Amino acid sequence: MKSLTLGLASVIALTAAAPSFAQSTEARAGAEISARVTPSEFAPSVGVLELNQAVMIEGCLEDVSWCQISFDEQTAWASAEYLYVEEDAKPVALINRPGSLSLTTVTVPDVDATQAEQNSAAALGATLGSLIAFAAGGPLGGIIAGGVIGSAVAVSTVEPSEETLVFVTANPVDTIYLNGEVAIGAGVPAEVVMFDVPAQPEFRYLNVNNQTVLVDAATGTIVRVIR
Repeated sequence: MKSLTLGLASVIALTAAAPSFAQSTEARAGAEISARVTPSEFAPSVGVLELNQAVMIEGCLEDVSWCQISFDEQTAWASAEYLYVEEDAKPVALINRPGSLSLTTVTVPDVDATQAEQNSAAALGATLGSLIAFAAGGPLGGIIAGGVIGSAVAVSTVEPSEETLVFVTANPVDTIYLNGEVAIGAGVPAEVVMFDVPAQPEFRYLNVNNQTVLVDAATGTIVRVIR
């Protein structure tokens, strides 16, 4: 199947940094996201983190774009944009972490593999943009004083029907590649071509980074990742 690449505006910083040592920090997933083999949205997934699932942060890249996590007796990487911690019983996005939070700096375990994932995706086509991590309140836009609001609630009030899910599954489309983790609440750039859903015109669908997604036609935000 032919692949088209959109949205590789930048690559992950792979600067090797001397690690410091600190205790693991507990965090939670602010959206349903993939846990990956290396710190890249194009890397193979080793599992899916559920909304609000607890993980241990073993360390993060120096720019805190990706963090190495442990959960269910395995170690993987997760996009820091979708992780949060709690301070004074309130959720705080990890990328806006409080100064009191001590994070270990870690290096990419396999720089060559991570760079190869970026290069292979970039080689497939043009670059037009990236997934918008905080569209319509975003996956972590729901972090407020009262707690975390599920991003699905923030971006869609209509539930996809079984007919819609069957149609989308039965009519696969070519994948496109975009920077950014595929997650409910992320926004798809306006330049990206999406496909109609006959049974529910309020939705469109496409395949991003080899994952089929349903998108709210009015807002351009992902409302369902079909795994």
